[in-house]
Parts: sequence; C-alpha cells; structure tokens
Amino acid sequence: MKNFLIALAIMFFSLGYAQKLDNIQSGEVLNYRIHYGLLNAGTATLTTLKTTYKGQPHFYVKGYGKTTGAVRAFFKLEDHYESFINYNTGLPSFYVRNVQEGGYTQHFETVFNHSNQTLILTDKEKNNSRVEKSVKGVQDMLSAFYYLRSMEPGELKIGSVKKLNVWIDDEMFPFQIKVVGSENIRTKFGTINALKIVPQVMSGRVFKDKEGVTLWVSNDKNYIPLAIKAELAVGSLKASIDSLKNVKYPLSFKK
Repeated sequence: MKNFLIALAIMFFSLGYAQKLDNIQSGEVLNYRIHYGLLNAGTATLTTLKTTYKGQPHFYVKGYGKTTGAVRAFFKLEDHYESFINYNTGLPSFYVRNVQEGGYTQHFETVFNHSNQTLILTDKEKNNSRVEKSVKGVQDMLSAFYYLRSMEPGELKIGSVKKLNVWIDDEMFPFQIKVVGSENIRTKFGTINALKIVPQVMSGRVFKDKEGVTLWVSNDKNYIPLAIKAELAVGSLKASIDSLKNVKYPLSFKK
C-alpha cells in the first residue's frame, strides 16, 4: 500500500511554486481498489476537508491504505498519511506518515518553513527531532497530488515535462513526469477520456525501473486519477477508481 500511495503522489507536481487550490472541493472522497497480480490486495482512500491551521485557510487531507482479503491474512498493512495544505499557496505546512507494514512501523511528523526553506522532522517512535534544509516549493506526498489537480486545463499538455522535489518519509526526492498522450479509459462509472502520464522515478528502491509507472488522470478540471499501473521490484501493482464523492466538476463520459 505504501508503494501505491508513493506512486500516486509522485505523479502530481508542476514547475510552479504557489497555486491556489480552487479546483478542490471540501468533503471530496476518492476510493481505490488495488490489485497485486491476480490478488485483490487492498484499498486506498483520500479525503479532503477545508479547515484553518495556525490562522490560515488550509485543506486537511488524509490518505489511508490497507491490505484486504487473502493478502491481509499473511501481510497486515495499514498506512496513515495526513497533510495540512495552505489553500492559497498549495504548499504543505504539516505532514504525518504513520504506518504499520507487517512487523515494520514508522511514525514521522514534518513541519515545513517555506520562508527560510527548512523543515523540522520528528520521529515519534524515537522521540527526537532534527532540522533539515529544504528547497523552494517542496511538496509532501499528499500536497503534491492536490497541487497539480488545481492546475487549469491546458497546463498539462501532451509532450510536456514537469519537475518537482517531494518530501517522502525522511528525505527529499526529485521527480519528473511526462504527459505522453491521451486514451479513453473504461471505469465502473463509464468510459472517460484520460491523460496518460509516465513519471521518471528512482529505480531499485520501490520501482522496477525509471519508467515503471503509468497513470491515467481524467482529462478535465478534476484531474482525478482513474487508473495506475506500477511494475515494482517484485511483481506488478494495479489500481483503479472504485468510488468518488463531492468532486467539484461533473465527470464527462464518452458515448
């Protein structure tokens, strides 16, 4: 599940550094069904709520993933992610990663200071904190996702390449994506035209190679991830949209 959330998050970033989250609606819920090979492996959910953080308007975003069915019987996984994202800039203020993956657990909290390009990383399990240097416009795994979704139609063009630095776990990762085309994708709701996006990721740690992930997002103002395929270091992971609620713009289906 961690791999799915990483794969999902790293697809969503742009070259800009500040962008109002106008295209996201409070109360939005996106649910995904995840398959590992032929197995129904798990579910993932993203929820969004408009709130206030330190006197500023923010979106409070939660990501939750877990294994299900036969997979959960031999590998219990529950991943919790949280992010407070500044509504007016699209940049994260506070980020939480709290996971249990088999016998492995980790609980990090990150406070971002964009004015001086630093962050404070707290390891809740070890009860210690440290200050790290950051970069302009850094995103966390969740904020990067919503940042791109607030771009206007036409900003993502076929052939374009976008870059960003994303804070994952306890370190910074540079990523870039390329919009390689558009396709009509069949979903449980109907057929939707989607942009096909291929990210270049660091191979050897999570993914099989630098272009082992493909994502399809709705080709409209919502930019909703409809399907994802990732060739992992061991096996293949696929996910598809299972349900959605309170998206801001109506989906357009192909006849």
